[in-house]
Amino acid sequence: MPFLIYALRRALQAVPVILMIMVGAFLLLKLAPGDTVDALVGDMGGADAQFIARLRAEYGLDQPVWVQLWRYLAKMAQFDFGWSYVYEQPVSVVLLDRLGVTLMLMCASLFFAFTIGVALGAIAARRAYSVTDNVISTLGLVFYATPSFFLSLMMIVVFSVKLGWLPVGGIRTIAAFYTGWDHVLDVARHLVMPTAALSLIYLAFYLRLMRASVLEVAELDFVRTARAKGAGEGRLMFHHIMRNALLPVVTLLGLQFSTLLGGSVVVETIFSLPGLGQLAYQSVIQRDMNTLMGIIFLSSVVVIVVNFLTDLLYARLDSRIELS
Repeated sequence: MPFLIYALRRALQAVPVILMIMVGAFLLLKLAPGDTVDALVGDMGGADAQFIARLRAEYGLDQPVWVQLWRYLAKMAQFDFGWSYVYEQPVSVVLLDRLGVTLMLMCASLFFAFTIGVALGAIAARRAYSVTDNVISTLGLVFYATPSFFLSLMMIVVFSVKLGWLPVGGIRTIAAFYTGWDHVLDVARHLVMPTAALSLIYLAFYLRLMRASVLEVAELDFVRTARAKGAGEGRLMFHHIMRNALLPVVTLLGLQFSTLLGGSVVVETIFSLPGLGQLAYQSVIQRDMNTLMGIIFLSSVVVIVVNFLTDLLYARLDSRIELS
């Protein structure tokens, strides 16, 4: 029952948050120069004023901004995200076609960054101020200072152009027509470089935070008490130190999911991955407002769900927190 009450309260809190995000995004997009009709007319090579006015009336762009906003919110309440004038499909269909690729990229990147970062941070803390600690900390600083777009381009040059080990871009080898496990392995090969490029900078965050957290927890009184009672170093590390040291790292995990979603725009564009990031970039260029608003809504929901799951994990790690 406490879990259900907590989940219901968080769900109700998410409604005004999403509403404010959508209203703010809609108004900001309206402040930007140009609209969908301008992009369509540009692709056609120009049109007369009467044709442009007729298009704006057909798309409802001749109405005041508050009228357009009200109509959009009314449709969104019915989960109708409108029509993509660029892809000639409902926005919901376009988003669902791209969502899987982005989720695979983000989950793989987050898993790699979190697990490896936590492990390296714990190792560095256990060997604090040694050569191992210095090497790990230096690597973390290099990863943190390297932009994802530069790392992506260097990976393409080294592993695709020079060595020929990995494909340059895309999500699958189209002409191969793989099925079954061959298809899975082919997709995995295409995701190796994008995952590495997106996750290394976040790996550095978790590494440095985990190292500092382990060093702090290791000096607390309950750890000294357990050591005085004869607890081994392995038991101290895994049953006492790690569980408490993970608390700030888990908090960062939920907060960084939104920045990871933003970083996927650059990585997906460079590697030509058919995901939400590349779709967002194309929608901005082509002024496909309905698709862009749909991406913003879907991204908001995903981030809120991830933060909700992070809160549950945090409560599981810290017994002092009650779901009430």
